[in-house]
Amino acid sequence: MSKTETETHDLGEAGAQLSTAPREETAVSGPALGVVGWIRWFWRQLTSMRVALILLFLLSLGAVPGSLIPQNSADELKVRTFKEAHPTLAPVYEKLQFFDVYSSVWFSAIYILLFVSLIGCIVPRTWQFVGQLRGRPPRAPRRLDRLPAYTTWRTETEPEQVREAALSMLKGRRFRSHTAGDAVAAEKGYLRETGNLLFHIALIVMLVAFAWGQLFKSEGGKLIVEGDGFSNTLTQYDDFKRGSLYDTDDLAPFGFQLDRFTGTYEKNGPQRGTPRTFEAAVTYAEAGGPDKKAVIRVNEPLEVGGSKVYLISHGYAPVVTVKDGRGKVVFHGAVPLLPFDNNITSTGAIKVMDGYRDKNGKKEQLGFQAFFVPTFAGAGKGDMFSQFPALDFPVMALTGFHGDLRVNSGLPQNVYQLDKSKMTQFKDPHGNKLAQRMLPGETMTLPDGAGSITFEKEIKEWASFQVSQQPGNGLALAGAIAAIAGLSGSLFIQRRRVWVRAVRGKDGVTVVEMAGLGRSESAKLPEELADLAATLHAQAPTAPAAPDGDLGARTEEPAEEPADVPAEGAETK
Repeated sequence: MSKTETETHDLGEAGAQLSTAPREETAVSGPALGVVGWIRWFWRQLTSMRVALILLFLLSLGAVPGSLIPQNSADELKVRTFKEAHPTLAPVYEKLQFFDVYSSVWFSAIYILLFVSLIGCIVPRTWQFVGQLRGRPPRAPRRLDRLPAYTTWRTETEPEQVREAALSMLKGRRFRSHTAGDAVAAEKGYLRETGNLLFHIALIVMLVAFAWGQLFKSEGGKLIVEGDGFSNTLTQYDDFKRGSLYDTDDLAPFGFQLDRFTGTYEKNGPQRGTPRTFEAAVTYAEAGGPDKKAVIRVNEPLEVGGSKVYLISHGYAPVVTVKDGRGKVVFHGAVPLLPFDNNITSTGAIKVMDGYRDKNGKKEQLGFQAFFVPTFAGAGKGDMFSQFPALDFPVMALTGFHGDLRVNSGLPQNVYQLDKSKMTQFKDPHGNKLAQRMLPGETMTLPDGAGSITFEKEIKEWASFQVSQQPGNGLALAGAIAAIAGLSGSLFIQRRRVWVRAVRGKDGVTVVEMAGLGRSESAKLPEELADLAATLHAQAPTAPAAPDGDLGARTEEPAEEPADVPAEGAETK
């Protein structure tokens, strides 16, 4: 091997060791791959950065239908509505598992492959990095002047003293350094690779946290009227969803009561109707524990028994009293009505299923379609829509029906909707369908002595709560923070090497050479080398000019890297 080839080889080794990326092997022709060979080839492809990026892209692409198409895990009612509205697309989406994206076979396959790919990349790369940490920076190349940043000068200081001063200076600047032959070799910036590995480990942690949260999560909703309570048992929930590995026996024993809901709204300006206060005062207790007071606000949940209780929505529950044809009270209570606009215009149903008899003693069921506005515009001033979300001018419109509510048919029924298929609407003496707008305190008399319904002056408020357990949230947050920290380190920390050579020249004067090599091009490397050279120059000053006109110190920063400077190490995952 010639001298030039040897120098180029040394420089290549110095540059290649800056990276923990697996070295590329020269392809050679050989026999056809066997089973083991194909397995190794598949493993190399799976753990390559190219495939990992493709899998990450496919994972994000696969989440798109989960965001655009209703999911069974989130809202089964919306899924049924979508299927009814799209009879052609629904069977296709069903076969593609678009209604259960995050538990589908294809999404799980992408998820698992990405997980394996990251682990397969990180493990060998970590061992390589540990080996580099246990080793020492490599010896100086023969031709330091070929490196991107270079400086040299002559000094009368002895070579040993220059090397000792350089070693002390570099250690003081937190370089890993040692003396190798006639030069000092130093290296800095290991946190770059540490950050890179931390970023990818954090991705694995986030994937584990996501899977853990999906398998062991629980989430239930409950609507509670002021004065009513809730106990954390399965039968108390209005709706309940859980992960495939969650056991309902693990529900924490606690309960709470809604004491009061407070909502205030902006009255003037373009923000009119915007909530200013939106909070629920509750009394809660864990099993066997004392009662405690708390206030739940939006994004400020109550944490109790390992669960979080979130305030989701709010509405009104007018208090009504229904009497039968003989004057007996058959229903009395607050009826929650569901809002469908920002001003809490609400609708719902009042169902009297048991105990009702008309004046002749005939047993029937009653149903009332209710329409409620907290702030009515006034008679002749528009439709029955609320003008403001607060209770400034409450009005309720009722339409009465009698017959069979079909609550005993065995089919599930929405408590806020009225099944009128077996019901007959009441009519007044003139044969008109009975419907009436009512103010608090007013009564609607049913025809033919069928009874009455009174809109009481009391209007309660209700709040909807979500009780959830997400065991992977803390781990996911830690992974996200670690990923950001690792990415910042890998982007803003530069790994670089510095060599200082001091040898005695033919005329007896010491020649000092300093050079630096970074993993990537950076304007800071020449600046750092110049700063180090200035510090060392103070301890080993330039010798007087030689009679032949030697110019002393010089600094070089080539405009273009020489052809034999090693290429930068390729980034991997």
